[in-house]
Amino acid sequence: MSARPGGATSAIRGVHPGFRAATRACTGRALATALLVSLLLALASGCNTFSRRRAEAEYGPSEGLLETVAVLRRHVADDTYRFPPASDFTGRNVYRASLLRLENLERTHADAMRSGTMDAVVAFAKARALERLRAFDLAADHYRESARLSEEMRAEALASAAFCDRLDHATRTGLDLVDPLAEAGTAPMPLDPDRVVAELDERVAQLSTLLEDVGETHYRWIVQEEIERADEARAAYFVAIRAVLPDGTLRALQELQRVATRHGASKSRLRHLLRLADFYAELSREYLDAVPPASLAFDPARLRESAEAAIRLYELVASHDGRPEKLEASRRLEAFLALTLGIDADRFSR
Repeated sequence: MSARPGGATSAIRGVHPGFRAATRACTGRALATALLVSLLLALASGCNTFSRRRAEAEYGPSEGLLETVAVLRRHVADDTYRFPPASDFTGRNVYRASLLRLENLERTHADAMRSGTMDAVVAFAKARALERLRAFDLAADHYRESARLSEEMRAEALASAAFCDRLDHATRTGLDLVDPLAEAGTAPMPLDPDRVVAELDERVAQLSTLLEDVGETHYRWIVQEEIERADEARAAYFVAIRAVLPDGTLRALQELQRVATRHGASKSRLRHLLRLADFYAELSREYLDAVPPASLAFDPARLRESAEAAIRLYELVASHDGRPEKLEASRRLEAFLALTLGIDADRFSR
């Protein structure tokens, strides 16, 4: 049987009109479904790309130099003596994060920054971050580099470099807090309290003079932090050598009280109180070791004096919600109270 020309067309034309309408509807739905699937895949890909970029951006280079400098400039004037340093969206110290991002920008966009038009800005911004990280010598070097590269920034950069030089000189005067984990070991503790106090007083005098010169600039908070550090170093020194001084325990206690009193407005005030509480608790432990509660020489009144002081201070620090010192004080209070469980109730009341 021979096929007639146009037979296929005739066959299609012969299909029932309702079937043709249904076919067109199915084709339309299939097309719509395909478009919807493509859209969902594109959105999913976009979400994955955004999530990946967000994760990479936490510690990777910023989108641009302007963003990093703007964040740093926003926090230059922060009072870091009374309040903890601000954190960026990653939870990292904003000054350290800014320094890392500036270094990442220099490394990642080296070709784009080859012209050197922004070198002065980068050097100045890195100096601002470094001085908040106690790297005063490096900050001064970066300020001078910025002054060399930019006439407009020269005056401010040179003034800041001079302040950083004075800060660096002052902080190198006298004894400082010792790094107990230093690989090269630590120098022996000097046993000349008068000399140590004189040198630290000289450091505080230099910082106090600098405090008068800086006025209401952000260096005011940096100088106050360094004065607090000098007082902490002085107290730590007397705590470390109290066993070899005639009145070493009393002197160490006075120095710890001095730090807590002089820096009651500091962000570290709870830390100072916690160290004082720890000292009272340590005195109580040493007394219990030297004079066991079961012995006739045990004096409940002497123990109670130091123990109650430790308990009151731990409770005071533990009453501050939202501070990490609260957890430390609470746990140390529980441990200290557990120490007293072995003492007869008629000799020490809990």
